[in-house]
Amino acid sequence: MHIIIGASGQVGAAVAAHLLEMEEPVKGIVRDMKKAPPLQAKGAVVEKADLQDLRALTRALQDGTTLFIITPEDMHSEDMMGDTQKLLDNYHKALEASSIKKVVGISSIGAQHEKGTGNLQQSYMLEHAFTDLPIEKIFIRPAYYLSNWLPYLPVMQETGKLPTFFPADMPLSMISPMDVAAFAADVLVGEHGITKVYELLGPAEYTANDVAEAFSQALGKPIKAHTIHRNQWKKELQQLHFTADAIKQFTCMTEAVINGRTALAGSGTAVVKGKTSLQQYIEEAVKVTV
Repeated sequence: MHIIIGASGQVGAAVAAHLLEMEEPVKGIVRDMKKAPPLQAKGAVVEKADLQDLRALTRALQDGTTLFIITPEDMHSEDMMGDTQKLLDNYHKALEASSIKKVVGISSIGAQHEKGTGNLQQSYMLEHAFTDLPIEKIFIRPAYYLSNWLPYLPVMQETGKLPTFFPADMPLSMISPMDVAAFAADVLVGEHGITKVYELLGPAEYTANDVAEAFSQALGKPIKAHTIHRNQWKKELQQLHFTADAIKQFTCMTEAVINGRTALAGSGTAVVKGKTSLQQYIEEAVKVTV
């Protein structure tokens, strides 16, 4: 049985769908059973469990052989790293009491750094949380998700501007979350050894200007990238109701990306490229959203 944490989320739901298409047994773990019907309709078993509830999490993992895990970013947390550590401790204890033989975790490009990367530190913590457990451990480090641009769609439609915290002409590897999910499903089913790390890149590097052009074509109206000045970051994030700690972590992460600190590890990993281009992803996303 493949157990999927965050099965109602973007990547988790797609991982579950791919596995079910392979006729693999799947149990999806959700916090809200109102989100269960789409998974159940595809053939998945669904169980409710809060990841911070060790008893519920341990019960949910009992009949599994593989586990897909994430470390969700909570921008309303007052202590993001402390909360992440509590979550990882729960994962560890639940795994010890389970029959799980393989863990596949969604990490991030830049996870090789222990400190100085803000939110990405969660991925470093994830990759080092289960070193003492005698199970297969696979970590997938995706590049920047193309889906991260979609929340700006209403702003683009209203103003013709695509806000970005990055320099508009800065190249960045970007990948479709659906490519990540498909790869994760294959890894859950396959055999890869005791521990392995994959770095997943998009088919090409893109800039915010490229993203704006892709939206221009998909929306049929001119869209221009607009870089948010560094001294405006705090104000912008406060308007999104980020906590002080979340603002600190996001700022640190964004600066690390801009400064090139989140480049590929260079050794000890396998590099894989996704197939979905920027234009393909944006066109499909706009069709569904607009």
